[in-house]
Amino acid sequence: MQNVIEAENLRYAYPVPEAGEGETPKPAKFALNGISLTVGQGEFVAVLGHNGSGKSTFAKHINVLLRAQEGRLLVVGLDVENEENLWEIRSHAGMVFQNPDNQIVSTIVEEDVAFGPENLGVPQKEIAPRVYEALGAVGMRGFEKRAPHMLSGGQKQRIAIAGVLAMHPDVIVFDEPTAMLDPQGRREVMDTIRFLNKEQGKSVVLITHYMEEASEADRVFIMTDGRITDEGTPREVFSHQDKLDEAGLLPPLATQVYQELKEKGMDIGQCPVTLEELVEALCR
Repeated sequence: MQNVIEAENLRYAYPVPEAGEGETPKPAKFALNGISLTVGQGEFVAVLGHNGSGKSTFAKHINVLLRAQEGRLLVVGLDVENEENLWEIRSHAGMVFQNPDNQIVSTIVEEDVAFGPENLGVPQKEIAPRVYEALGAVGMRGFEKRAPHMLSGGQKQRIAIAGVLAMHPDVIVFDEPTAMLDPQGRREVMDTIRFLNKEQGKSVVLITHYMEEASEADRVFIMTDGRITDEGTPREVFSHQDKLDEAGLLPPLATQVYQELKEKGMDIGQCPVTLEELVEALCR
């Protein structure tokens, strides 16, 4: 499987304010402290961690909003350190942020979705079909003439996703896209992410602190203090209670129930990571 992202020993520290007169200078703290990972073509990867763990900092490196001070990063085979690759990388690696209001730039839905392709220099005759295709992929056809500010949070986030899709990226980075949404909005966005990955073959990097969202990924990485402290399938990672404790994370509800049942002497088979798996195991 070809890799769309290859990170090797990335280190990044945010600038430290200069010390005032008589103050002791503060040492730089690395937000990324030796990150190495790969994401394959068509793979769904989740990155988990508490606030300050470095997961959003890593996300911004993929789209070259930040550049590592040490290490190497290739996105779709292109080295982010080469200035000539910047435009092409950003056309291949789309990014969806936490707050859709910060990403929506137009007062009409179809104009907003067209904004990205227009800035990439896509020929005008190709933009309308791209907008139609992208809105269909996120389940928002029929909203073309609507004003984004009149939509629900989940609908606005899907419009933001459509705007990224219209640029035809190979990989999409979702930086906590459901953090500001209600449960219904979260379900809508996660349904869209699943569709893009499974049906359209898009590579997905999901930055999240919701364990249930991460349980749907092919692989999970846990970040703590700028380092990757565990990785594997959701079932493998969620069964490593010591690593979760170190990161200050709780496993998904289904896994918690499984562990409590096992402690009480009831073994229901392999560790479930979703409620559906738990119900099936209990019924058996």
